[in-house]
Amino acid sequence: MKKRCRIKKNEDFQKVFRKGKSFANRQFVVYCLPKEGQEEFRIGLSINKKIGKAVTRNQIKRYIRQSFFELQDDLRNDMEYVIIARHPAATIDFHETKKSLQHVLKIAKVLKRSSRE
Repeated sequence: MKKRCRIKKNEDFQKVFRKGKSFANRQFVVYCLPKEGQEEFRIGLSINKKIGKAVTRNQIKRYIRQSFFELQDDLRNDMEYVIIARHPAATIDFHETKKSLQHVLKIAKVLKRSSRE
């Protein structure tokens, strides 16, 4: 993922939390906020320290970023996404992470077409 595609500032996170809609499953909560005139989607990641130590949290972040990278052709570009990992996300591998994120994004109706697996 390119750095410009990431949400880093607290005020940007808060805007998505306040104005966006949330969708969830057991592993993830995804907040989605439409942004007019935006060429690329942006993602922000929030993984609580209760989920695990730094190694575990960084692994979850890598899995989420790679999942979004593989799904980028199927996602709407005019959106900002904030992903919050829940505790069960620490115990799943990459393929399950991607499948779980696809499930939440389908619920949110932000996938352009059904994804290839």
